[in-house]
Amino acid sequence: MPKNLESRAFLERLISTPSPTGYEAAGQRIWLDFVKTVSDRQVTDAYGSAAGCLDVNPEFMTVMLEAHADEIGMVVQYIDEFGFVYISKIGGSDPSIARARRIHIHSRDGIVEGIIGNTAIHIQVRDGNQKQPTWKDLFVDIGASTREEALELVQVGDPITYVDQFEWINDNILTGRALDNRIGGFIIAMALKKLQKNRKKLKVNVVALNAVQEEIGGYGARMMTHRLRPNMAIVTDVTHATDTPGINQKEHGAVKLGGGPTITHGAASHPLLVRYIEDVATKEKISLQHEAASVRTGTDTDSIYHIRDGVPSVLVSLPLRYMHSPVEMASMTDVEALIDLMAEAVLSLDGKNRFHMLD
Repeated sequence: MPKNLESRAFLERLISTPSPTGYEAAGQRIWLDFVKTVSDRQVTDAYGSAAGCLDVNPEFMTVMLEAHADEIGMVVQYIDEFGFVYISKIGGSDPSIARARRIHIHSRDGIVEGIIGNTAIHIQVRDGNQKQPTWKDLFVDIGASTREEALELVQVGDPITYVDQFEWINDNILTGRALDNRIGGFIIAMALKKLQKNRKKLKVNVVALNAVQEEIGGYGARMMTHRLRPNMAIVTDVTHATDTPGINQKEHGAVKLGGGPTITHGAASHPLLVRYIEDVATKEKISLQHEAASVRTGTDTDSIYHIRDGVPSVLVSLPLRYMHSPVEMASMTDVEALIDLMAEAVLSLDGKNRFHMLD
């Protein structure tokens, strides 16, 4: 875990604060409160994306460090006559792990406690054709007896998150919901802090962007990249650690928890920038793992690299076990290596770097 108590408190608070896609404001306020202490100015937009800037010289190029702020979740879809709440997903939520879990419905008046119903095994109807539940099969019990009683507490459209919170498994391994990708916000904030401490060495301007709405298409990154006009981008997100039982590494690649950050090779990751990051990692003795993306990376990189005249971009990711579940797991060894990699990659730029394939 972080040795610095301030950094540890920031990490735990940031990850624990519910921020489902479209409702990221609470987590973004926490992120901004920290970033205000390590940046010259802050930029926000109408939908809640936020950035902290180090303005070194207006004639220098601008490098963007990017992560996304939102988490997957659920939403109130319908309330029946008996007060049971039917739900749908926000982002890539998995209905097969939802039954018998405690949830929070985030109403206008505050949190409403609920439980996703699960019929006892003794009285389940079993016809030999059992299938995985879909979202339309699930309902939430909030203790109401009628629709009218339920509507006094919640309304259609209220967002929902699991109750599961942040925990340390040991000094190095952390778990909880929303590591994807609130921990990315922590990483870019810590990288910005390192750069602010070393700003006399900087030969570029820096903007750290924590973007909204990645889980439904990367719209926040698209809006803010258009506005901020960076000359290059280093994007971070989580990636699948494939070192647990039952995963076909021939299909999904070999990524180990604790093995260091990954770098993605593919159309969205600029080849010259990939090579540059590899060189920085070698120089700084940071272990890199490698991934290939045939078409899309499934991250904000896909939303950034083609904006305006094109933004040379690279994706460096944090290995994560059990993605899109309430028990996502990461290694602080990987987190710290990724912070160092992003910061050193910026500090190593000489201001004349031009990532242009035909030069």
